Amino acid sequence: MTVLTIPPIFDGHNDTLLNLYSPARGEGRSFFEHSSVGHIDLPRAREGGLGGGFFAVFVPNEGLIRDMEGAEIVTTPGGENIRIAPRIELPYAQTVTMAMVASLFRIEAESAGQVKVVRTADDLTTCLYDGVMAAILHFEGAEAIDTKLDALEVFYQAGLRSLGLVWSRPNAFACGVPFKFGHSPNIGPGLSDAGRALVRACNQLGIMIDLSHLNEQGFWDVAELSTAPLVATHSNAHAISPSTRNLTDVQLDAIRDSDGMVGVNFHVGFLSANDDHGADVTLSVVADHVDYLVERLGVDRVGFGSDFDGATMPQELGDVTGLPRLLAVLRERGYDDAALRKLAYENWVRVLRQTW
Repeated sequence: MTVLTIPPIFDGHNDTLLNLYSPARGEGRSFFEHSSVGHIDLPRAREGGLGGGFFAVFVPNEGLIRDMEGAEIVTTPGGENIRIAPRIELPYAQTVTMAMVASLFRIEAESAGQVKVVRTADDLTTCLYDGVMAAILHFEGAEAIDTKLDALEVFYQAGLRSLGLVWSRPNAFACGVPFKFGHSPNIGPGLSDAGRALVRACNQLGIMIDLSHLNEQGFWDVAELSTAPLVATHSNAHAISPSTRNLTDVQLDAIRDSDGMVGVNFHVGFLSANDDHGADVTLSVVADHVDYLVERLGVDRVGFGSDFDGATMPQELGDVTGLPRLLAVLRERGYDDAALRKLAYENWVRVLRQTW
């Protein structure tokens, strides 16, 4: 019987900080105790071979937005009006962001050396080799950053190394793509002048720009402006699952040509070929997206971007402890040790080294 060698896995996106921050989501659980709530804690990460990841700071809209109270309207090129989650204000965004950033630093301090907030590619590599969980501070949406970009400088000095310009709502910099199935991501306007300045500032500082959640016009604006590899940390192939959150073939080609990469998202709603987003989506479907992206981008430009603690996972995966099962499926598809290492962590290290 062949024993599958599990490389350390570096994950392009989790919402664990939000899950721990919000009692309604995390039910007061601890990052250091094994839990049946959520998808990641340190004991389960060890069990699943998770060596680190982008720990997202996401500022939720105040209150419930199911009824889209205060929603904005964006218009497609075909003239279709689509409702999108309302924007949030800077003071609220900065208050929540500061609390969640502080929680990551507290986790690092309380971990007794088991968790490290990394700021360089060398630190990331050392952590992966030494078995220390490597955490990259990532903002999912730039709502906590003022248009003068003063806060960007401060957060960079604190450790911010990855920034998604938007979540799926508009802000001062760009327009996020609303969640819609059976539709292209070509919804809403491109970058504002402040958004263009933000892209240039991120390039100058060495902050990775995350294109997940950005609408198509914004994507092309970044592609035209940015001098860094194009990266979507947690998105899939639109050709398989036609969600607005997924990437079209022409977008994938642009990412390939920039020597960037895509992290495959495990959320069932971005995996399925139809609008029935049940948790019975199999790991084989996840592997289908990996195969498609590898064929389009090359094996050096694909990784994982789970969306753990922020989305619905396939039952066959469950939580972070299911990662070895995914690697086993990929092994059965013909990925050898070298290819699995690239998918698991080497591609992330490479693109971050180029960007930082």
